Amino acid sequence: MTATKEDWKKDFYKNGVPTEVIIIEDTPPLSQQISQTTNTHIPTNSIRRTQPTIPNLLGPPAASTRSKRIRKDTPKNNLPPPPPPPPVKRRKKDVTLLRRPPTTAVIPSPASCDDKDGHYIIKPNESLTPRYKMMKLLGQGTFGKVVECYDRVKRTFCAIKIIRAIPKYRDASKIEIRVLNTLKEHDPINLNKCIHLIEWFDYCNHICMVFELLGQSVFDFLKANEFRPFPIHHIQQFAKQLLTSVAFVHELKLIHTDLKPENILLVDSESVEADNIEGVDPKSRVLRNTDIRLIDFGSATFEQDYHSNVVCTRHYRAPEIILGLGWSYPCDIWSIGCILVEFLTGDALFQTHDNLEHLAMMTVVLGKIPAKLIKASSFEAQKFFKEGKLRYPADDTTKQSRKYVRALKLLKYIIDPQTNAKAQFLDLLSKMLVYDPSLRITAREALRHPFFMMRFDDLGRETEEN
Repeated sequence: MTATKEDWKKDFYKNGVPTEVIIIEDTPPLSQQISQTTNTHIPTNSIRRTQPTIPNLLGPPAASTRSKRIRKDTPKNNLPPPPPPPPVKRRKKDVTLLRRPPTTAVIPSPASCDDKDGHYIIKPNESLTPRYKMMKLLGQGTFGKVVECYDRVKRTFCAIKIIRAIPKYRDASKIEIRVLNTLKEHDPINLNKCIHLIEWFDYCNHICMVFELLGQSVFDFLKANEFRPFPIHHIQQFAKQLLTSVAFVHELKLIHTDLKPENILLVDSESVEADNIEGVDPKSRVLRNTDIRLIDFGSATFEQDYHSNVVCTRHYRAPEIILGLGWSYPCDIWSIGCILVEFLTGDALFQTHDNLEHLAMMTVVLGKIPAKLIKASSFEAQKFFKEGKLRYPADDTTKQSRKYVRALKLLKYIIDPQTNAKAQFLDLLSKMLVYDPSLRITAREALRHPFFMMRFDDLGRETEEN
């Protein structure tokens, strides 16, 4: 039976409101039903929903799994539409239809994870991510925090370095990741004892780097041991590992630039009382295991990359940096020399925070600074000298500074080479703590020094094999 134009209009306008026309694949074309009303051609294989120009004020139409919204290029029918409703009502209706259902879930803002300085707020026994559970804070620096975490996937503990959510620290961390990946790529089984990056991820605007969980730093062990010195055979083992790490780093065209006891981690911090160990305070504790790892490559610099004017933590800063002569691989060797003296004495060799005082300390311990280095120093560093001599003490130098500098001794008296081991140790240091960086021994050369050929028994005494 063919529908008339009047019947179709009745169906289209029910109760004065237009209804939708649903067209599906097995429905005859609308043009056959209203042959005299419109010239619109609708392909029989299309599945579309035609929407009248008047919005449906009674709510959304009944759902149809095979219907789709009409395309914009579909011709409209020729029926005159009723006047549209007020714009305000339409906006309210649209908002109501598009509004998402309410939820009771609380989604924290990334900002709520940080303190005012951009550090991630550590909450022990809570999750950092679904995989990692935070256990305790291990350390904090200007870069961020290091946290002990439990890895729920591997079922092991690890250390995660969480970088501050500040652009300059995020950028620096990406350089560190590049360096760490280079180290791991060239030494996958870690023969050179540098820290290995397990993985990294970006969480709430914090770069997070996952590492093996190690023991405390050598500095923390010294502090816990009331800054009592290490036995000479332990210093030998530390020095050999540290020089091996730095030689490897240098061969990759990298300069660490921040070598210090805080950046040397013990693999195992377990210690025992010092019983009859040569040259060690009986009240001291000694390590069972002297294995170490070199860490913190956040300041490491490739030789071809930009070199900032000042690098290295103050106590371990080489003279060429203070004098503005530029720096390269030898600055790491100077830092190692300062570290090894600290291992023997328990105290930093150059405890200062002032450039002039620092240079004065160097002259007391190591002798005068060569004239050619003074002449080549930067304009800023020239103010420390007058007619080739160090201007110390200056008019504003404190009595405390003068007293401290006068109390220092020559390196040979600090080491006190009464044994063959200490004599060899002093000779090694005298080649590392050289003012002129071009004359300073390299890490690979240092490893061939006779000091590393010496043999000791378990009590730190030299054996007859030497």
